Amino acid sequence: MFFSITERSNLSPNQLAFSFVNELVAKSELLRVNVQKINEATVVDCGVEAQGGWEAGVLFAKVCLGGLAKVNLYWSEFNGFRWPTAEVVTDHPVQACLASQYAGWPIQNGRQTAMGSGPGRAIIHKGNIYEVNGYEDYSDTAILCLESEELPTTEVVKYLSEELGCNPKNLYILVAPTASLVGSVQIAARALETGLSKLNVLGYDLERIESGWGTCPIPSVASSKRDALGRSNDGIFYGSTVLYNLRDEDETLKDLVGQLPFCASQHYERSFVEILNELGSFYDIDPAVYSAAKVWLCNLNSGRSFHAGVLRPDILCSAFGL
Repeated sequence: MFFSITERSNLSPNQLAFSFVNELVAKSELLRVNVQKINEATVVDCGVEAQGGWEAGVLFAKVCLGGLAKVNLYWSEFNGFRWPTAEVVTDHPVQACLASQYAGWPIQNGRQTAMGSGPGRAIIHKGNIYEVNGYEDYSDTAILCLESEELPTTEVVKYLSEELGCNPKNLYILVAPTASLVGSVQIAARALETGLSKLNVLGYDLERIESGWGTCPIPSVASSKRDALGRSNDGIFYGSTVLYNLRDEDETLKDLVGQLPFCASQHYERSFVEILNELGSFYDIDPAVYSAAKVWLCNLNSGRSFHAGVLRPDILCSAFGL
């Protein structure tokens, strides 16, 4: 069933995330980001030519989530392995993670392809998740997050403003490479979204999910995009924990939970780079591969909880170059 966010709750991800964009712009020197105008749009460089940092990574992740989730950083124990961790908490998991954060919009930027995510995706239906969970934001201001090693060209900015139906002056684009500190933080903040995507792939009714909480180790910055993709995904596959509060039958959840974690995959105990080398392309990987390491399903109807999965600090140490 498709619904308009303005009719349902008045929670506009583009409007809610705008305060975090303003903070990045107003505190650009403190946060080690660069702000510039490209074809009248405001572009915030969070790691291409700028250094970026922890705080910029948190704000980038909050923007990706449409202002519908809290994002925190802290140290965590992974069965004896202590490492910096990103935490995401939301009472609007489907809207925050799938309608905004989900990187379902490949955008050609010069010779490279940038992955688009963020609140702008709720304005137009880019990404097949919308076919299942119709969600639309009506906003004159559009915000998009790009995972890219290059800043957007003038042609890309023109394309985006036309697609989003907004004046370029009202378009805000955040950019961070995969191999950057901001990139590491914002990808680690996608563990909760990864679990939801897996539930969606399995055909589960996401409207039953009421809230979510996820944690994931933040990978050390790699020297290349390919290695950064490997570390980031290995962090999710072998180090993330996600919990969903939902309403369903206990037997359904008991049968479902074992299918969700990465240990249920045929690729378990392999690194993401090994999977990538076998398949040849990031786009050739089956979406069902993407899974959290450990999953909890808490039934608000019965009070029972179900979990599956395991954390693998040994694989994390190897993946993070330790």
